[in-house]
Amino acid sequence: MTRDAIILTALREAGDSPVSGEDLAQRLGVSRAAVWSHIQELRSLGYEISASPHQGYRLLNTPDLLHADDLLSRLGKTTGIGRDIQVFRETTSTSDVVEKLAADGVAEGAVVFAEAQTRGRGRLGRRWVSPAGKGLWFSMLLRPACRPQETTRLTLAAAVALARAVRAQTGLAPEVKWPNDLLLRGRKFAGILTEMSGEQDRVRHVVLGIGVDVNLVASDFPPDLRRQATSLRVELGRPVLRAELAVAVLRELEAAYQRLQRGDFEALADEWEALCTTLGQELEVVVGERRLKGRAEALDADGSLLLRTRYGRLERVTGGDVVLG
Repeated sequence: MTRDAIILTALREAGDSPVSGEDLAQRLGVSRAAVWSHIQELRSLGYEISASPHQGYRLLNTPDLLHADDLLSRLGKTTGIGRDIQVFRETTSTSDVVEKLAADGVAEGAVVFAEAQTRGRGRLGRRWVSPAGKGLWFSMLLRPACRPQETTRLTLAAAVALARAVRAQTGLAPEVKWPNDLLLRGRKFAGILTEMSGEQDRVRHVVLGIGVDVNLVASDFPPDLRRQATSLRVELGRPVLRAELAVAVLRELEAAYQRLQRGDFEALADEWEALCTTLGQELEVVVGERRLKGRAEALDADGSLLLRTRYGRLERVTGGDVVLG
């Protein structure tokens, strides 16, 4: 944990009680002057920290920004998802950065956030609108011990985790549209992109990308998306603290990933089905040049959609665009 993260952790743990400069100096193994320098750096980022010569420091307020040390401080010590957090002011796509980390042999659990993406992407190469300071745009590196066809399970687990975190933080009740969208009142506010690198029988790594429209307003969306998209702010009528939501999402993702690793996919799938608006619907799935029409019946053991066609045949669908019939 970095020095700034240690300071923020100590101040948060103390609550309304001040933390002395001597205490912080001992925790960091530096001088009190060095502690003051770190406090000044945090203040320059927008952290409101009071200082009293006789009592010490108190954290009064935090800015609405994503700061790696702050996120690590809030998350606490972990060896799982969030063990290493990076935040970029701007990047092309957080998934591009994580792909490079994977190539360098970085251990799973690394997470990359960006305040803005210039080429954020969704499924099928579509652009994901990622305005600065308005959402959670992040990707993580996973190295699951599973077969390539089982990586679909990660998308489902991530959807459950994201829905849980949003419900806990906002009181809203997200729904899931297969395969990777989260909705509020029928409008999309979040998406999940799972990209796998592997061989026929082995997964090398997975880059799990997530985009959440947190504090966007209607004018932030392109005109062609305004009827289809929404944000947590639009639905609540007030802004949402992004750092708090980010940490809640990371914790739920770690819990869901551990459940998968323990072989608990069936229970996760049950939870996903309870959130899903796709099952039981007559729909059309566009898969490349193919168009499949039928009734969405269930998930199979790998997390793929089982579609009963008009001719009674049960089709296993691993991806595609869904149009409700």
